[in-house]
Amino acid sequence: MTAEPRRFNPGFLRGLGAPVPTTIERQGSVALIRICRAARLNALDVPEFRQLREALESVRLDSSVRAAILTGEGRAFCAGGDVAAMQEASERGTLPQFFHELTGEQERSVRAILLMPKPVVAVLPGVAAGGGLSLALSADWRIATEEALLVPAFPALGAVPDGGLTYFLPHFLGVGLAQELLFTNARIAGPRARELGLVHELVAPDRLEARGWERARELAEGPTFAYGWMKRLMVAAFSGSLESQLALEREGAVEAADRSDLAEGILAFREKRRPVFLGR
Repeated sequence: MTAEPRRFNPGFLRGLGAPVPTTIERQGSVALIRICRAARLNALDVPEFRQLREALESVRLDSSVRAAILTGEGRAFCAGGDVAAMQEASERGTLPQFFHELTGEQERSVRAILLMPKPVVAVLPGVAAGGGLSLALSADWRIATEEALLVPAFPALGAVPDGGLTYFLPHFLGVGLAQELLFTNARIAGPRARELGLVHELVAPDRLEARGWERARELAEGPTFAYGWMKRLMVAAFSGSLESQLALEREGAVEAADRSDLAEGILAFREKRRPVFLGR
């Protein structure tokens, strides 16, 4: 199936200059969001983070989209915050305000991925650093190449990690290994990232984006309503008690029972056939 490219334009961002386009492409029920700042390894200034967040929200609100892909143009996924913009803000004496705005937009992008009631696949053609690593780890499935590189990056700048990185790494890896990666600013190549469970698949570079579309289509054909609840439950698992988690699971189970997917799944199981999930 041929992709149908559509350029997303969130409009003029007042006082921040014209935004760099973020591309949204569609193949059936799957949407691909591409960060388009290849010359800067897809590092993002405040306007670009805002545009990314708006693109994510656009996909979230589109009921015809059942799964999403997030990737970067060229040889990087996302190098995090734009250091050149940080330098400009530092020279103006507005660095604290800049970071307040930058981290705010980044947090909203991460929340948009975490709270999106449909699966999000991160496709990593190369470096995912700093806030870009946070974005990648907030996705539900990560596909990379052996040449991909995951880097905390914040220690190199003397910056405090943001975008949820100090939430994701300890929960994925445990506190000890998270400390090792953060305090040494470790450069984690694709094979090591796969060993640690930071990425789910490694593929050849010339297969990377095609596999992203394949995996997203596989997820789009699944019980997306249940997937949305799984995402919500896994985030809640790290902050609540067993009792609160059981109650939330029960709430989700009852909501799913009021949807056609569960009835279809039960019937398909009984009839020994593959279910056709519609997410209704």
